[in-house]
Amino acid sequence: MTEPIELAAVTADLLACLVPLTGRRLVLVDGRSGSGKTTTAARLAELLDAVVVHTDDVAWHLHPTDWEDELVAGVLDPWRRGESVDYRPPGWIAKGRPGSVVVPPTRILVVEGVGAARASLAAGADLVVWVHSDAAEARRRGVARDVVTEGRSREEAERFWDEWAAHEDPFLAAERPRERAHLIVDGTPSSGG
Repeated sequence: MTEPIELAAVTADLLACLVPLTGRRLVLVDGRSGSGKTTTAARLAELLDAVVVHTDDVAWHLHPTDWEDELVAGVLDPWRRGESVDYRPPGWIAKGRPGSVVVPPTRILVVEGVGAARASLAAGADLVVWVHSDAAEARRRGVARDVVTEGRSREEAERFWDEWAAHEDPFLAAERPRERAHLIVDGTPSSGG
């Protein structure tokens, strides 16, 4: 599907057409920051009885887009072997963040985040979803989210957004993950997408 559809239109019937529901399946959800990837991934996980892994957790205090090796070795490889995942990314260890990325044995895994549908990961995916967004609305939502969830001032959140975009924009331009999407979801429908 090349035109964005509303998230509410994503149904189990549609997913059954896109993802054969037998065997171990990997779903990748990509899009710009603030586009609605987390919401979309949660909806897909609900419909597919899947578990979600956020690349932001894997990349925490690493590099915004250079986290693939950590995701593959720490999460995807053990999941593909049918093992439980209990992974502490390097940034968590270095900064003393408690907990870990936990994935119980599950048939379907949803990985969401900027760069999740890079060519090397998409080659092994059963479904690639791009969350389309209005850039201004995504930025507004992302900054507001960071003020609330990260405790940043508005100025700090704006500065963080700009620093992140300095990595995200060239990465997405080079990788073009939207072109690999089987499904495009409108993450900012109220703004005209």
